[in-house]
Amino acid sequence: MSREESDDLVVVTGATGAVGRLVVAGLLAAGRSVRAVSRRPHRASLPQGAEVVFGDLDAPSTLAAAFDGARQLVLIAVPDTVEDVVTRARLAGVEHVVVVSSAAVTAGYDTTYHAIVEQAVRASGLAWTIVRPGEFATNALLIWGPSIRADRRVVEPFPDQIGHPLHEADIADVVLADLVDPHRRGRVDTIIGPDVLTKREQVAAIADAIGERIALDDVSPEQARSFYQAQGGFAAANADFLFGFESYDGVEGAADEPHATSAPDDAAYRTLAQVTGAPARTYRQWARDHSADFT
Repeated sequence: MSREESDDLVVVTGATGAVGRLVVAGLLAAGRSVRAVSRRPHRASLPQGAEVVFGDLDAPSTLAAAFDGARQLVLIAVPDTVEDVVTRARLAGVEHVVVVSSAAVTAGYDTTYHAIVEQAVRASGLAWTIVRPGEFATNALLIWGPSIRADRRVVEPFPDQIGHPLHEADIADVVLADLVDPHRRGRVDTIIGPDVLTKREQVAAIADAIGERIALDDVSPEQARSFYQAQGGFAAANADFLFGFESYDGVEGAADEPHATSAPDDAAYRTLAQVTGAPARTYRQWARDHSADFT
């Protein structure tokens, strides 16, 4: 690959995820060359024009072809291998890394996962930009989706907990801005959704989007944990943290999820409008965008 062909090449890890797919599509729309990394390239189903290659962040030796000739990298968190990954990226000629991290780093909850990735990239000698998303609105699909689809029901021990759920497209827009604008290098942006909503209000927004009533079962944390452990998947894997039985870093009995019933006043947390000037997408828009996923 010649230098002329590779100057605008961006490697996207996590390319088949909710955010990664949008980043790939946005780069292609901007006329950039995209190499999407997937452990299952034949199942990637990414937009036409993306080069899809095999690669696994858990096995950095598989990334040689992915990094070859690239100048920028979108990196998701795999702390156990991150030092090897960024070393290989630098040696391959990558110059700039956009890290998709977590607002839990800003809050001080995360010291062993995304924080480790951020530290490795900052120390790598590469130019960097860090995006720390808050609560993904898509968590509602992963946690509540199965019971809404099956029974139009949500099980929730903290119905009045306040959140700022964030449309995945807002996250992708910040990543895209960081990739195309060199003046944004060295930034750390913690982004949240524009709405201040309780869990109860989020369920109501989904019910409005699908046009059907959704029952909300107000249960104890112990009952919620049992329910979601039986459900399996993402909800089961995160039940102990979500319902106050362990910290974000996995320390049993050291819960740090606040389950707050009032909105924080902290300038570190910003919406898409405050970061890029583009209108932030509301939770109601997100619910409409995903109404079919709940039915």
